[in-house]
Amino acid sequence: MNVSSVLRRILVLTAVLAATLAVVGGVIGFAVAGSQGLVSVLLGVVVAVLFAVVSALTLQAAVKFQIAAFFGIVMGGWLVKMVLFIAAIVLLRDQPFIEPMALFVSMVVAIVGTVAIDAFVVVRSRIGYVDDSVLPATDDEARG
Repeated sequence: MNVSSVLRRILVLTAVLAATLAVVGGVIGFAVAGSQGLVSVLLGVVVAVLFAVVSALTLQAAVKFQIAAFFGIVMGGWLVKMVLFIAAIVLLRDQPFIEPMALFVSMVVAIVGTVAIDAFVVVRSRIGYVDDSVLPATDDEARG
């Protein structure tokens, strides 16, 4: 398995998680808080999943660069996500169509779910730590 296939698998499983949370959470949100609960759950899932997708796409782009640029791209993506997250929370917190608890719970469940997917896929990927390495010759190989 290579990095592209790992990230592709993460995106597919994240889409499955998003659909599941939208349906199950939407039904629960609607049952508990009516249409405000439904809208809040859907917004929470969308925000959390968008950030997970941005992470995967950032890694996909960064893997093509040397280590310094890789970390710069990943850190830059992380900072952009943090600013956008704070902006989204500030914009959504006082909206009349938001049920705060439904939004919070749906975001927490979606975030924990995407982190679990990331961990599961990476652990199962069996990607080596080092690519195209040339090891030095041992003493026996050097003698002949």
